[in-house]
Amino acid sequence: MSQTARISVLRQASGGPRMPPASAPIGKTFAIARAPNRTISITADSRPGEGDHGQEAPGGPLPADEQPEATVASEHAGGPGDSDTGHRNRRPAVFIIGFIVLAALVLGGSYYWYANLNLVSTDDAYVDGRVVTIAPQVSGLVVSLDVTDNQYVHRGDPLIHIDARSYMSERNQAQGTLDSAKAQAAGERLATEIARKNFPALFQQAQAQLLTAQANLTKAQADYDRQSTLPKAATTQQEVDAALAALRQSKAQVMQAEAQVQLSSPVDQHIGQSDAQVEQQNGQVEQAQAQLDQAELNLSWTVVTAPQDGWITRRNVEMGNYVTPGQQIFSIVSPEVWITANFKENQLDGLRPGQSVKIDVDAYPRLDLHGHVDSVQMGSGSKFTAFPPENATGNFVKIVQRVPVKIVIDSGLDPKLPLPLGISVVPTVSVR
Repeated sequence: MSQTARISVLRQASGGPRMPPASAPIGKTFAIARAPNRTISITADSRPGEGDHGQEAPGGPLPADEQPEATVASEHAGGPGDSDTGHRNRRPAVFIIGFIVLAALVLGGSYYWYANLNLVSTDDAYVDGRVVTIAPQVSGLVVSLDVTDNQYVHRGDPLIHIDARSYMSERNQAQGTLDSAKAQAAGERLATEIARKNFPALFQQAQAQLLTAQANLTKAQADYDRQSTLPKAATTQQEVDAALAALRQSKAQVMQAEAQVQLSSPVDQHIGQSDAQVEQQNGQVEQAQAQLDQAELNLSWTVVTAPQDGWITRRNVEMGNYVTPGQQIFSIVSPEVWITANFKENQLDGLRPGQSVKIDVDAYPRLDLHGHVDSVQMGSGSKFTAFPPENATGNFVKIVQRVPVKIVIDSGLDPKLPLPLGISVVPTVSVR
């Protein structure tokens, strides 16, 4: 036999009635729906002999006067007074919460405004440093490559070796030329020392020969005069001719002695000429020495060394390559780095050298760098481009310029975290 249930609902909630569960116990009151300020309860009774699954209810059929009926057990409906009381109870809480939220927003905005009032920042900034270009100064074949990419080197460390055999030969040849020039210079110095003594002596000798010639001339003149005044019976023509010849010969000897004196008289000039020859030879020695120095320098340049500490970058050479002077083979990045920040021109009003700077590195968010403003470049970045703008020609359009500012890092660097040149940073300057 089937069970039926009749549910009579005096006041149903919006959305339609809800049936009690099929397995609900007899005489149990259930809360079916809740309307605003109302609660509807239903009591379910079972009809004898009828069940949901064709089973007869325990205890046999019920009397006719106990037919199942679902009645409203209770209905609680609040009146207007109860509704107003609930609204009044919720209003203070809403006002308090709204006030707290508004106060928090005001305080947070004020703190953010005050904290950023004296800060100037830009994201147009990067790590900058010194880059040294390495190039050989002599040409030759690379016979040894002593470094690799991104290796840290110290000043004086060898980088490459160039074949040095031809430069050794040039050095030896220059050494031979120098030795020969030095020997010739030594001989000229000895000649000068001799000339300092010989030329005065030669001058004195010439003067003495002139006096002798003059004395011989006087004697010859006297003999000739005596022979020419004697009677013919007291002398012969042969003796007269001999005296005349002796006189003429003495005159010639005097003239010769006078000429020799003239030749020997510029003693200082002769000595100066010897000194000049010595100086000339000394110049040749110096020239040979310079050639030797250049040959030794070329020989030393066959070993290319690091001019300073840093990291090897942009290696452009391999062992066996033929390199020429001026050819770029390496770049060395110095450990000294700083920040170049391109601030807008309307941000320069408060920037001064010495102001503290907090630096955030995009590559290392946990790295806490601090520094100070070192200097401001005397010119905008566009002024030093290959084609600077000419605002005096054509139509002028104002563009906010950026000026590079050098920021020196004071603390926070980690040796284990290298800062490659060019990576982005965000500096924040405290301008007050």
